[in-house]
Amino acid sequence: LVIGLLAGVLSGLFGIGGGVFIVPALVTALGFSLHEAAGTSLAALLLPVGLFAAITFGKARLLDLRGSTMIALGLMTGVYVGAKLAIFMQADYLKFLYGIFLIFVSYRYIDPINLIKMWMGKKIPVYDENFVKSVKWYKTFLLGLAAGVLSGLFGIGGGVIIVPVLVSLFHYDQRVAAGTSLGALLLPVGLPGVLVFFKAGAFSIFKAAPVALGLFIGAFFGAHIAVRVP
Repeated sequence: LVIGLLAGVLSGLFGIGGGVFIVPALVTALGFSLHEAAGTSLAALLLPVGLFAAITFGKARLLDLRGSTMIALGLMTGVYVGAKLAIFMQADYLKFLYGIFLIFVSYRYIDPINLIKMWMGKKIPVYDENFVKSVKWYKTFLLGLAAGVLSGLFGIGGGVIIVPVLVSLFHYDQRVAAGTSLGALLLPVGLPGVLVFFKAGAFSIFKAAPVALGLFIGAFFGAHIAVRVP
């Protein structure tokens, strides 16, 4: 429950599902196997745990509904492939890939190149509402598809990939990207992946339920912080 609460605050704050925190926490703090942690995380994310957070972003006009819809469709398609890969992959190899993935995500969020540009007084990409509206539907679908594969592979919601790409490639505002990502994760996009993990006996619904409850509560508070922070 505590892991879910902490992940929920991060979910609402950054527009992520929370799996990027849940999986390492379950493995390191509670001794879960990586496969069991990934399955538990995906199952916890099935419920619309970010509902109140998404509503908060929506009311603040920080959610692109069209983008959320296409990303969600891509996620549902890709997560099955990712889960299949995870089940057939050795745990040590999967753990190594997960570590590399987390380093990449950290780099994208810190975005050192743009930080250097800001320090040098150079212009960096800014939120352009007209550009966002001109983004083709298939581009956001492909983004969701790629995030879906990683979601099934590592037991994450996919927001840690979705948000940086929306900001860096599609020129979304950070908060609009977070709201759009949360909107995409409202649907049970991880269901195909959860079924794969369930058939493999890789998670227990009784362990996933408290995580989901924590996510549901924590995301509300995280979102209220996010809409007030530059």
